[in-house]
Amino acid sequence: MTVSSPRRVLSGAGAILMAPVALVARLLDPPLSALQRVGGTNGMAAFFLLPNMAVFGIFVLFPLVINIIYSMTGGTALFLTDRTFVGAAQYQRLFDCRSYVDPKSCTDDLFWTAVWNTAGFVVVQVVFMVVVALVTALVLNRDLKARSFWRAVFFFPVLLSPVVVGLVWRWILQRQGLLNFGLYELGLTPVNWLVERNWAFAAAVGVSIWAHVGFYALILLAGLQAIPKDLYEAAEMDGTRPARVFWRITLPLLAPNLLVVLVLVLIRAVQIFDEVYVLTGGGPGTATLYLTQYIYEVGFASFLRNPGLASAASILMGAVLIVLTLFQLGIARRNEMRGKR
Repeated sequence: MTVSSPRRVLSGAGAILMAPVALVARLLDPPLSALQRVGGTNGMAAFFLLPNMAVFGIFVLFPLVINIIYSMTGGTALFLTDRTFVGAAQYQRLFDCRSYVDPKSCTDDLFWTAVWNTAGFVVVQVVFMVVVALVTALVLNRDLKARSFWRAVFFFPVLLSPVVVGLVWRWILQRQGLLNFGLYELGLTPVNWLVERNWAFAAAVGVSIWAHVGFYALILLAGLQAIPKDLYEAAEMDGTRPARVFWRITLPLLAPNLLVVLVLVLIRAVQIFDEVYVLTGGGPGTATLYLTQYIYEVGFASFLRNPGLASAASILMGAVLIVLTLFQLGIARRNEMRGKR
């Protein structure tokens, strides 16, 4: 009696909680059945996709269209009704250069400074991020003591706000920060981490990797755990060297996960803003001025703001991201087709 009583209580509570759900299901059954008879399976699929597509249209497609319209207007006014149509003048201003390699020869030199800074940041950050994430995943995939603890440690920075990450590392790397205090105690010369151009760039790359490597390592770790253990056992029985096992087994089977990580890292690197803006503010000078910060300052922060120019720059950045992503996916598909042959 004492055993069955809690079960009866739980089942009764479950029935009470499910009663509203059952009532709603009974009320929706007649109209949904009629809709299925009229529209068939495809009609039902469209019906259930409609809310998601509505949200996507309102929060993605509609802002994109508005952004394109803004890029063809001029003036400092924020509201679209107060702006004048200028056609492609904003794009012409961005591309008005004698030499695209020399930002000083451009009408809008800050844009091309941000472009080249972003390009350098993307190349360095993507390479180091993928390598560090791969090494981290390989280490965490081994049979370590307190493995779950170390996985949580590497993933913890991902949970932090980018602003918090920037503030913490700014406190560490500033002239009288924690790192320079440690160097001073060791008898070494303090470094102007956020004042010298090269060190500021290295700090931006390092902080970005520290903040996000746990997420990408988790994706690669999931791919490593999906590789059958039998392959490694067979390779061990054949006496295959670890390096050959990595290149012949691990890396090819991990390629889909690596592609996902590469695309996500590339998109994130091009859009870098939060940590670097808090960490360096784009300085020293324009050493860490990247595209997203340029768009933000031109469109909102500058006294003589130009939302049209900022919109044009954001459209160009989005187009570059689409091209790079399609290029990577095309290479991956081509390699997949070669593998099937």
